[in-house]
Amino acid sequence: MMNLDDAQREKVSEWIKQGLKLSEIQSRLASELGLTMTYMDVRLLVDDLKLVPQDAEPAKTSAADLDEPKAGGIGKPEPTGAKPSPAAAPGRAGAGGVSVQVDQLARPGAVVSGKVTFSDGNSAEWYFDQMGRLGLVPQQPGYRPPGADLQKFQAALESELSRLGL
Repeated sequence: MMNLDDAQREKVSEWIKQGLKLSEIQSRLASELGLTMTYMDVRLLVDDLKLVPQDAEPAKTSAADLDEPKAGGIGKPEPTGAKPSPAAAPGRAGAGGVSVQVDQLARPGAVVSGKVTFSDGNSAEWYFDQMGRLGLVPQQPGYRPPGADLQKFQAALESELSRLGL
């Protein structure tokens, strides 16, 4: 991970106090300070600085959501052999939202993995590799999710991983 000087650390602390999300801090580090960092690097940086992001509100998952089967590809076998955990059911984001699911067993070569469904109905598998890099593997070749959905995905993913203690 990159070492920041005192002025840069102060800037990150200021952004946290302003209530910016980790994905927004990641963008600002790149645009304002010229530092390119992965989402996981930013998450670790904030943790190292003993800061707590003031994300809006955590994803709400009711007991009914945990028991409800996933809409869409019901009963399709997972290509990685991973079975989703009932405790890791996707957070419902409402109509047109982004939902994230964490696999009980991570795909080979990944530390943690799962699935995401974007607001346009397209889905992808996501994973964090051993280097902390986030990867997306869309089901439809060449698919690129809308930019707003990517930010929602990162926020939902962070919330879901925090909820699971990961």
